[in-house]
Amino acid sequence: MRAACLLAGALPVLTFPRPGLAWLAWVVLVPGLMLMRSAPTVRAAAVRGWWFGGAYLFAALYWTIPNIGPGLLLVAFVFGAMWAGWGAAARWLPPLAAVAVLPCIWVAIEFVRSWPRLGGPWAVLGASQWSHPTVLSLAALGGVWLISLVLVAVNTALALALLSPRHRYALLPYALALVAVGPAVYAVRSAPPADRTFRVALVQPGVVHSPAARLAEGERITARIPPVDLIVWGESSVGYDIASNHEVAARLNALATTTPLLVNEDARDAQGRISKSAILLRPDGTRERYVKTRLVPFGEYIPFRSAFGWLARISRAAGEDRVPGTGNVVMRTSPGGVVIGPLICFESTFPDLGRAVTRQGAQLLVYQSSTSTFQDSWAPPQHASLSAVRAAETGRPAVQAALTGVSAAFDAQGRKLAWADTDRRGFTVVTLRTSAPGVRTPYDRLGDYVAHLAIAVSAGTAVAAAAASARGRRRAGDAER
Repeated sequence: MRAACLLAGALPVLTFPRPGLAWLAWVVLVPGLMLMRSAPTVRAAAVRGWWFGGAYLFAALYWTIPNIGPGLLLVAFVFGAMWAGWGAAARWLPPLAAVAVLPCIWVAIEFVRSWPRLGGPWAVLGASQWSHPTVLSLAALGGVWLISLVLVAVNTALALALLSPRHRYALLPYALALVAVGPAVYAVRSAPPADRTFRVALVQPGVVHSPAARLAEGERITARIPPVDLIVWGESSVGYDIASNHEVAARLNALATTTPLLVNEDARDAQGRISKSAILLRPDGTRERYVKTRLVPFGEYIPFRSAFGWLARISRAAGEDRVPGTGNVVMRTSPGGVVIGPLICFESTFPDLGRAVTRQGAQLLVYQSSTSTFQDSWAPPQHASLSAVRAAETGRPAVQAALTGVSAAFDAQGRKLAWADTDRRGFTVVTLRTSAPGVRTPYDRLGDYVAHLAIAVSAGTAVAAAAASARGRRRAGDAER
């Protein structure tokens, strides 16, 4: 039974790129739910849920093994425990209550593990629908959390319909109605009003380990780009401190004499600190800087280094902690020009960051990335796909310039406009329709209300379960007396 739970937990990874079986997300949880629902006791269902959750996380994060090593087993074991409550609820709740509550518990788990100090929200189930604009339209209403909620609700209804014939005729129409919600929203919602046409070039030099060679390759590619409104280099594209290296600064300024250039600095500064910064160089000589705020656990810092610092000796975990920034900024590409919201790599996983720069006035989300460590894994396309979700949530077009791929661009509804995979070298030019500054999606205005509601329902269920358990113990005590 343990092997079955592990297999059921690993299956959802197939819904994300590269396998890309997004349609499977509508049924992929059914085997796991049936295993938990059929457990002999609530306690046994909780254990099955734990195994399911651990396998889910291990499969989704397998590509982090070079950075975490055996630490991934610890991550999967500890955080997989959150699914124990999901498993217990699947066994304890009556069918019609389970259809309402289990999706909320799942979303509450996703929301809790998305807290930065707990690692971040990689492989949120709703993100599996990034390539389906009709389903993705739900993100504009309630963020990626609403998509997850609908997917889990459909899975729950199908699993219970198989196990509870008496409720089948109520559950199956419910599932079909939920499947139709996304297309219905897509049909009635108009595209966000556009402000202007904006051409962006994404530079992708590939895996070049030497900072000098990487800078030279970026220059070579940039020199061939036709007239555009903005050129974006990937994460760690400049391995020098621009403020102190005047030669490098002069070379970059020369590239930005006619077109704004957004580069990414990954270097030690004059005080000896290392951080990652998006730096916009404008033709008028203005420079603007954003320092990466959300760092990658183990890749850019080691949480609780005093306890887990040993991982750096047996893996490629961060040898020292980078210095995080203090908050988001927006940048204007020219006086009176388009306002961009720069974010760096791992930050594309966080819905609140895209929403934050949008509320600050960003008309275009710009992500800079490098996944060279994970080049041959499923991580690069999964990472690029997240820009589609952030675009749909905020009603802003989004681009990702990845040093080694995947570079991508999406319109304000999350529809794919460009995709340069990891085997591509050179530049990609995409024409976007930037959103008007005052346009806001319901998610922009209301935030994570779906997740907050899910947490409230989950907490209420936990209280009800505890009360029921206490009553059961009292009855057992009375019977003994």
